[in-house]
Amino acid sequence: MSTKAAALTPDQIMQMLGKLYDSSIHGIDKISPPINKMADDYLQKYSSVEESAEAFIKYQIAKCTTSGFLAGLGGLITLPVAIPANVSSVLYVQMRMISCLAYMGGYDINSDQVQTLVYACLAGISIDQVLKQVGIQIGNKVAINMVKKIPGEVLIKINQRVGFRLFTKFGTKGLINIGKAVPVIGGVIGGGFDFVETKAIAHRAYKMFILQDFESDNADIT
Repeated sequence: MSTKAAALTPDQIMQMLGKLYDSSIHGIDKISPPINKMADDYLQKYSSVEESAEAFIKYQIAKCTTSGFLAGLGGLITLPVAIPANVSSVLYVQMRMISCLAYMGGYDINSDQVQTLVYACLAGISIDQVLKQVGIQIGNKVAINMVKKIPGEVLIKINQRVGFRLFTKFGTKGLINIGKAVPVIGGVIGGGFDFVETKAIAHRAYKMFILQDFESDNADIT
């Protein structure tokens, strides 16, 4: 009998992301605090949002690349689809990292707009191109108020791209080799994160939500 996991559909992938997002912003009892509490702790310790975000990123990457950190998370995350526990742990913590940076940047993490932007950041979707295609012009600096005004039909379009991007990465391959099949999300190496990919996601989130730059993929975090 084959042990290959069943392939996911784009709709199932979006259901999975929705559950992960809800868990990421509200936290897991006795494991991880709500996003607002974690972010506020950093914002109170440092003199600027940028400094707080940089310290948060460094700590998160250092903690999450430690072998064994993810071991206890997988069984605590209940998803609408069956995926390996180590994979759900990776997705949970990386999405949580993005969400925390969005909160630090002053974005409403309970809004549909920000939730969609977090998905796009995780999947590596170019937001500026999607917005331009539907007639929304943005510059290097995207005002928070502009994000609030992104209409529902645009969010649907972005979510479709996210679902398709992740589907083409691992949905057609099943989830038995998801860690290798989804380099943009990152895999688990010896119980820890793929450092390079996790750092790349952190840089995208910093650029989008702290610097409010939706056009550049690179961020200089010293």
